[in-house]
Amino acid sequence: MSGMRDFAELEEILYNNSDNRIIPGLERISKLLERLGNPQNSFKSIHIVGTNGKGSTGSFISSVLRASGYRTCFYSSPHLESPAERLLINGEPLDADEWIGAAEAAVKVFDDLRPSYFELLTAAAFYLAREKGTEAGVIEAGLGGKLDATNTMKNTVCSVIASISVDHTEYLGNTLESIASEKFDVVRKNVPAVFSGEDASLNGMFREVCREKGAIPVIVSGQSELRNVRISPEGNEFDFYSEKLVIKDVKTSLTGNYQVKNARLALSALSLMRGEFPKISEASVREGMLKAKWPGRLEIISRKPLIILDGGHNPGGVKNLCASVKELWPSRKFAVIYAAMRDKDFGLCLGIMNEALRPKLYATKVPGMLRAAEPEEILRSAEKFDWPNNPEGFENPNDAVRKAVDDGNEAILICGSLYLIGWLKKNAPRD
Repeated sequence: MSGMRDFAELEEILYNNSDNRIIPGLERISKLLERLGNPQNSFKSIHIVGTNGKGSTGSFISSVLRASGYRTCFYSSPHLESPAERLLINGEPLDADEWIGAAEAAVKVFDDLRPSYFELLTAAAFYLAREKGTEAGVIEAGLGGKLDATNTMKNTVCSVIASISVDHTEYLGNTLESIASEKFDVVRKNVPAVFSGEDASLNGMFREVCREKGAIPVIVSGQSELRNVRISPEGNEFDFYSEKLVIKDVKTSLTGNYQVKNARLALSALSLMRGEFPKISEASVREGMLKAKWPGRLEIISRKPLIILDGGHNPGGVKNLCASVKELWPSRKFAVIYAAMRDKDFGLCLGIMNEALRPKLYATKVPGMLRAAEPEEILRSAEKFDWPNNPEGFENPNDAVRKAVDDGNEAILICGSLYLIGWLKKNAPRD
């Protein structure tokens, strides 16, 4: 991959030619894509929406399709270290020159339109996916669903809805129902829609939306079951049973109980797509599930002391994270290094962690990011709870890590924002 300077150039093109407001609606992106020859319709697509688990689920699905011999693209957001991560062609990022070429092609045709950053990025990604001969596109929505720039594909063969919890309330509404209706709205006529169904209170609404739109509703809990689930820090193993697919001893290198749920959702969707992708076999499912990678999710970056990175940043994600940590390392006493964006409910997240893990707390921020909450704001929210240490704030995450290690903590969990994880992956001191 080319050096970061090149991606800085891409970012400059995207920022200079986009409108920094988020303006709901598909009008601009649809016109822009039309002028590019509608590249989003040149491949069969799997559209993934939801609050938590989209990336991991998409990683499983695209990995299995790749192992089955299909040329894949996987579009996801946000990135951790470089925009290159947002589009993987056959599992590999593209270099900056190709991205810049695609962004310039989009800028050349938009004339009077002034798309948002995400719309411009999405148009460039679809353009690249077509140029690279994609057969199967796994496309993750950015925000919401119905009005997301990715909801423009006409060749969708499966809609996948991961678990839903309250997040991005400023755009999606602040009740679970309003958020769910925004995400369910992506379902397509005569196309299977697979919903994780983790919050059973939403199942009725899901079925109703599918009935109205003529989609084929599938709720994972009713469609498949997992047996013999074994979870370890090295990965997960289980047997998968559904009407259309039975595979024993599936192994994944992504670990934690929430990755078992994501794997089940992915396999449920894949089992319904075998008509569209007949090369999917038991062997390719095993290979794809094992090879799927997704950085920043229970990612172990040090064994002594144990240091784990996780991008859990909303109450649902933090609950899942705490449950997995307790299951994988039941006897470890954890310290938490935490940063958050100002628009997240970090008070609630801190409360969940405090109750589940009773950790020492070290607050920090994402340097150079205007949306990041200041350490003092996090510490003020933390005052409501009783911590085993006197929580401290650090302007630089590396200082927080050093202090947590110096304090003799044998297990450290770094979480609260994917931007924090990305910053540390780029800037953490290497041994």
